[in-house]
Amino acid sequence: MDAATDLAGRRVVVAGLGVSGRAAAEALAERGARLETVDAADPAADAADAGAFVAARGLDGVALVVASPGWAPANPLLAGAVARGVPVWSEVELAWRLRAERADGSGPAPWLAVTGTNGKTTTVGMLESILRADGAHTLAVGNVGTPVLQAATDPTLDVLAVELSSFQLHFTHSMSAQAAAVLNVAPDHLDWHGTFEAYAADKGRIYERAQVACVYNAADPRTERLVRDADVVDGALAVGFTLAMPTVGQLGLVEDVLVDRGFMTRRHTHAAELATLADLAHLGSADAADPRTGSVPPHVVADALAAAALALAHGVRPAAVAPGLRAYAPGAHRITTVAQLGGVSYVDDSKATNAHAAAASLGAFGPGSVVWVAGGLAKGAQFDDLVQARRDRLRAVVLIGVDQEPLREALTRHAPEVPVAAVDPGDTGSVMTRALIAARRLARPGDTVLLAPACASMDQFASYAERGDAFAAAARSLAEAGR
Repeated sequence: MDAATDLAGRRVVVAGLGVSGRAAAEALAERGARLETVDAADPAADAADAGAFVAARGLDGVALVVASPGWAPANPLLAGAVARGVPVWSEVELAWRLRAERADGSGPAPWLAVTGTNGKTTTVGMLESILRADGAHTLAVGNVGTPVLQAATDPTLDVLAVELSSFQLHFTHSMSAQAAAVLNVAPDHLDWHGTFEAYAADKGRIYERAQVACVYNAADPRTERLVRDADVVDGALAVGFTLAMPTVGQLGLVEDVLVDRGFMTRRHTHAAELATLADLAHLGSADAADPRTGSVPPHVVADALAAAALALAHGVRPAAVAPGLRAYAPGAHRITTVAQLGGVSYVDDSKATNAHAAAASLGAFGPGSVVWVAGGLAKGAQFDDLVQARRDRLRAVVLIGVDQEPLREALTRHAPEVPVAAVDPGDTGSVMTRALIAARRLARPGDTVLLAPACASMDQFASYAERGDAFAAAARSLAEAGR
């Protein structure tokens, strides 16, 4: 099935009717597929619902199954389809197959694709902003914002900045990005993938058939190994990004300047200036103090370098990078100061839903200055490495959520001197108010109360956004009451 016409009159099953599933169902119906859908209101019931579908309707005559990202490969419908040799595609794979010709007749819009355990949304947002600064009509799509299928079939777009999760990549088979990046790989979603190796391998699928460049994190050797293992188009470059002075084939920092030695013609002897840390100052924190990046958190600089590398692979003028970075506005719940009270800052980084992200968030603040609000749904994760790496940043810890024990045990083992307060998980509606009352007692002037949970939110909240909103509302309420 290489063309849209192959779907007409054929039995196609869409598994899951979230945002991407609905986009897939609409596109398939428009192309005349005999569409069937299976979904469950509760994601935990997906397996039972899919099993009932298979038992009742069977898979005979099914030409294609399109899987929504939350549906794990072990799901009875997906596993059954694979066992029978029925193609299983992600919405991303369907989007790649159905790409529209651009309005000028120059072929489909190229994809600049980004994955990683953390930093994906920031990087595609920066990439979108740089592309626009160069005059491109573009969108950040995929795992954030507009479904990739909707954007891929829009002939007015010049290029797509595509955020992809490991879930989406698992059933993506033929995508050939113009350039692709894996920002970092740390244990996450192991309940879905089964093993860390399987998770990393699915991240690495983004490099397959890359045309111009594979962008990797020089500080994370696993990302370079994924590039080495990928089957790419002949001539595609491997381009690293680093917070150190770059070698040939890398983008990096020279004092406070972001420079390119990966794409420029004279890269063996020269570096091309792209931007400065001042162009990222609006993304910094007055409480951050990193000797390499000043007030800008190091992971933000790394994301900017990755975005710049992808943009240069597309042919963007280097002069567009700085204005693009200056114009980038971060989304909510990413190291956002939401209130000040008694000399203490209250910072919402609810998007830090795993240990790797929480470590980056804590690392943006000075030693002994953070009252850390952490916890939620641990998803089987362990936190020893996180606590060992960031114990020096902690003034105190306030634990929330239903899975407090893994964090408590890690703190007991590796930071026994740090005071820990725990908020009973009962009465979700008041959990953040109770957490911040405890945090206020533990904080001193000059400190930061930081929500960087290192856990998923679904134990007590509908999403990380709702959790962050609750934190912000509680912080502002305390600030108003304290005036």
